[in-house]
Amino acid sequence: MTRLFPAPWAPRLLSVLRIGAALLFIAHGTQKLFGVPGTRPPVELMSQMGVAGVLETFGGLLMLLGLFTGPIAFLLAGEMAVAYLMAHAPRGAWPLLNGGELPLLYALTWLFFAAAAPGPWSLDALRRERAPERRSTQRLAA
Repeated sequence: MTRLFPAPWAPRLLSVLRIGAALLFIAHGTQKLFGVPGTRPPVELMSQMGVAGVLETFGGLLMLLGLFTGPIAFLLAGEMAVAYLMAHAPRGAWPLLNGGELPLLYALTWLFFAAAAPGPWSLDALRRERAPERRSTQRLAA
C-alpha cells in the first residue's frame, strides 16, 4: 500500500481531524445559544435546542481540547443520532434529501473518536504522559 503521508503522521492527523471537527461543531452550539455566527436568534436555554446548544458548545470545546475525549465523543455521537432521528429522518429516508448528512457525519465522527484515541495533540495525551510520573512520585513518597 502506498501512503501519501508517512505513518508517523497518522496520529497527528487524527488530532487535526478532532480539532477541525470540534471547531465546526462549536459554531453550531454558539449559533443556538448566542445567535453567533448567523442571524438566528438564540434559543430558549431550557428547551431541546438549548440543551443541544450546550452540548455542542461545551462538548465541542472539550473535544477541541481533547479532554475526556472518549466519553464526551460518545455523548455527542448520541446527541447527533437523536438529532437525525427527530429532525431529519421524518422528512424522508435519504439523508441527502432530508438534510441529515451533517448530523450523521458528526455522529460517525464522534463515534470514531469514542473508540479511538484523540491523537497526540490533546490534554488526554498529556494526562497519559504525566500519569507514570505521578505514580513514581507517589511510590517515592510512600
